[in-house]
Order: sequence, then C-alpha cells, then structure tokens
Amino acid sequence: MRGKIVLAGLILSLCGIRASAQDRHLFPIANDLYCSGVVSSEAVPRDTFIISGEGSNYKVTFQEGDYVFVNKGATQGVKVGDEFSVIRKTEEAIFTEWAKWQFIILRRMGTMWEDEGRVRVVVVHPNDAIAQVENSCNYVQRGDILLPFAERPAPPLKPEDKFDRFAPPSGKATAMIIIGKSFTVQFGNNDIFYVNLGASQGVKVGDYFRVFRYTGTEHETAYQTGRFAFDADGYAGTYGFGSVPSRYKWDNTPREVVGEGMVVRTGQNSSTVLYTFGLREAFVGDYVEIE
Repeated sequence: MRGKIVLAGLILSLCGIRASAQDRHLFPIANDLYCSGVVSSEAVPRDTFIISGEGSNYKVTFQEGDYVFVNKGATQGVKVGDEFSVIRKTEEAIFTEWAKWQFIILRRMGTMWEDEGRVRVVVVHPNDAIAQVENSCNYVQRGDILLPFAERPAPPLKPEDKFDRFAPPSGKATAMIIIGKSFTVQFGNNDIFYVNLGASQGVKVGDYFRVFRYTGTEHETAYQTGRFAFDADGYAGTYGFGSVPSRYKWDNTPREVVGEGMVVRTGQNSSTVLYTFGLREAFVGDYVEIE
C-alpha cells in the first residue's frame, strides 16, 4: 500500500513538472535579438570604429575570438571591460525590385543597418584600444561602426497553438514586408524581415504582426499569373482544372493568413520582425497587420 502511495505521489509530481514546463514562456534566442538588424531614419554616430585587427597582413575579416583595434582609448574615456555593438550600413547589391513600390518605401523607411556582433575591450592605450570579438553574427571588418552595447528586451513568444489561420482583419494598422535580413525575399520560421510600420506609428517591441496575402494579386514576390486563381481553364497545361462563372478578384474573396511574427526592434518608420510561425513561406510584398 505504501508503495502505491509513493508511486502515485511520484506520478503527480511528474505531472506538475510537465504542467509547469508547458506554462513557462519561451523567449527569442540571443541571435534573434542581437543579430537582427534594423532599418532606421535616425542619425547614427560614426566616430567610433574598427581600425584593423590582429593578423591584418593576411586577414580581411574577423570572427568570434579574434582581436580587433579600436580608434579610441583612455584619452577618449574607453576602459577595459567596455562592450560595443558592431554595426554596418548595407545596401542592395542586385537592385532588383521584388515587389511593387518596394524601393520607394524602403527609402522612406531609412538606412539598413546590419548587426555584425559584439566586442569587449581587453587592453587600453592612450588613443586606441584592443577588443576581442565576443560574438559575431556574420563577420567584422575594418571601418565597422561601434556603438555602446545595450541590452535588448526579450518579450515572451506566443504559443503556436494560438495561431488563427482564419483570423478576421484586426482593424489595426497595416503595412508590407519590404525586405529581409541580408536582402532575402522569402521567409520561413525564425527568419527576420522588415516592415514599414514603426515607433512613430505606435509599434512596440513585443507586438505581433499577422502576415497575410490576397488571392489573385500580381505585385508581390509570390507572383500569380493573371486570373489563374479563378480561371484555370484555358491556360496551357491546366485545362480541366475549373473556373468560376462570376468575375471574382482579390478584393471580393477571403484573404489568406500565412503566419505571424514578433517585433524585436523598431525604427521610426520600420519594425524588425522575427517570423515566429508560418503555415508556409512569407514573401516580400505580403501584407502585415498589427494583431
């Protein structure tokens, strides 16, 4: 009898542990926060930067664990233990517009800044310093800008089982996916993209955007042949797959909700969004709305 009581207690205890684990919130990982980048119209100080680094006679980039040289030292207030975020201005190299209005909107959002990593000062001289790369998102190079490191908030993630694929319009502000981190145009779970709503429009870190698209539009990356969604009959190779008798189009059919993402950073007119859950890929040109 005593054995049964002990066993029952153990089972209840394990159930309690499981329940508490399920109730515990999940959070973005460090790379989601500190390697996410931002599009910003605000001026960025450029007076602190990386001059070069150890092994510069054969290295053009520096990675985690490498030592780099900073252009400021004790005279300018730098101390051993100081930490800096490494950032770099970046521009599209291909100059291909993946969605209608993309370049115009991106210019209005501001400048695209990549997070390259974090360095920590280990040796200070009067007018320069040596720092070690503690974390590298991609690579660090000469001329990269240094900003005093600041912790970034890590709001809890929503449970995936709360996602509503048939959610009605929220009635809140809408925007578009304009471009992704490293100028990617297609996004899966845990990817980063940038939308044209930000702090000036009331967006905050931790807010969620719902990603959706309309049926039959032709201006986004996920291109659709005109009327293909409604009138497949008559197109080469698709005869017999049906058509509708009435003239339906994107604005009189249900929208398609494809996923959602959480805001991890904001600019004045932009938000950096972590794509937390998707039924399928999202693309540049897809719409978003604040949930």
